[in-house]
Amino acid sequence: MPQGAGEGLFGTDGIRGLAGEFPLDEGTVELIGQSLTRNLSAELGRAPRILIGRDTRESGPSIETALARGAARAGAEIESAGVITTPGVAYITRSTPFDAGIVVSASHNPYRDNGIKVFSPSGKKLSDEMERRVEIDVAEGRGFSQRLASREVTELPRDYGYAASRHIESYVNYLVSDVASGLDLRGLRLAMDCANGAAAEIAPRVFRRLGAAVEAISVAPNGVNINDGCGSLHLDGLQTLVVGQGLDLGIGFDGDADRALFVDSSGRMIDGDFVMLALAKDMKSRGRLRGDVVVATVMSNLGLELALRDHGIEMVRARVGDRYVLEELLGRGASLGGEQSGHIILPDLSLAGDGIITAIELVRAMRASGGSLADLGLEMRSFPQVLVNVPVRSKPVLEAIPEVKAEIDRVQTEMEGRGRLLIRYSGTENLARVMIEGESKARISELADRLAKVIQAAVG
Repeated sequence: MPQGAGEGLFGTDGIRGLAGEFPLDEGTVELIGQSLTRNLSAELGRAPRILIGRDTRESGPSIETALARGAARAGAEIESAGVITTPGVAYITRSTPFDAGIVVSASHNPYRDNGIKVFSPSGKKLSDEMERRVEIDVAEGRGFSQRLASREVTELPRDYGYAASRHIESYVNYLVSDVASGLDLRGLRLAMDCANGAAAEIAPRVFRRLGAAVEAISVAPNGVNINDGCGSLHLDGLQTLVVGQGLDLGIGFDGDADRALFVDSSGRMIDGDFVMLALAKDMKSRGRLRGDVVVATVMSNLGLELALRDHGIEMVRARVGDRYVLEELLGRGASLGGEQSGHIILPDLSLAGDGIITAIELVRAMRASGGSLADLGLEMRSFPQVLVNVPVRSKPVLEAIPEVKAEIDRVQTEMEGRGRLLIRYSGTENLARVMIEGESKARISELADRLAKVIQAAVG
């Protein structure tokens, strides 16, 4: 492995890449498992207990096995949670307790991608310091098998997966009995698109136990169909189902169910901004919106900020990425935050975004209002937004490139203070994202395309 190969291993949402290629090749994944265990052991002064879960990608079992083998080789006690949502792993890690929870998932990405996310018992993702230690170990190709020859592990412990079904049942019971306490959904008819992912078995079971009539689609994962034309990124099928059968609403999860988007009875898509407005109003009415503040991101629509202000609620903008939303939430002691993508965090319930919890709380707000999903945010006017993704070969500071900086200045001048421009790199893909918000969609589309072409020429 070349020197420095582990630098920048972790993005804003853990490790991501093509399954089978660095850093998700078998040897590197095993080394990551060893390094995590070694560093946790140094902090704890004992062998750590580690839980590992995964989504439904065909590469998941092999990556999970390599991680578990590396962790066991370095002395960890390991258990499998099987196929389970990312927030499910976060919950079990906190409640059992384990010293760390690892999820093998690439969330909303295509099946060829995969990733590794690590949670502490608090539900927070791995600290920056721990990430750097693992990156150094991988960069140096630092293995531990020679020093741990007496613990040599070639196979996983025989009882490695024995508790998976029990862990999943514990998470389902938590959602039904604790999160949804007092919520009776009899008479509610809903559709659900589970993205052929980790929620395929869990989410329908939760809502049926709460009394809802559930029509579920994309619940037959085969290893390659996760997020494939379905789930929160592709709501067409869900919209058709809701309208065609006259259902009350639809819920669309992504592959690991840490986010959810919604469809109202008319088939209109309901994004994370709408969800935050609906939840903020409901939580404030019940005295649960601490500080009367909501933490959103720089991508959230100006319409959300104005609607919240009308209800006496301040909106704070964090950087894009759930870890930054969470940092702001905890720093302010706030109780609601999230992203337009549907990644909503309710710290009193979970420090990880949980699409099923989001859905439960949104339905609770709908029931409390006595109206439909569409009625919850009628006062919110969404300003047109255009987002253009530009493939890039590297990620230099865009404002430091003269031709890009000049075009940014031109766009800002032409908007005359009547719009917002945001340019950022994706934390998980080789993309530059150009977002413009303004009054005329045609005009901002023209400006975004023009700026995207300049960025493409410079770094594409």
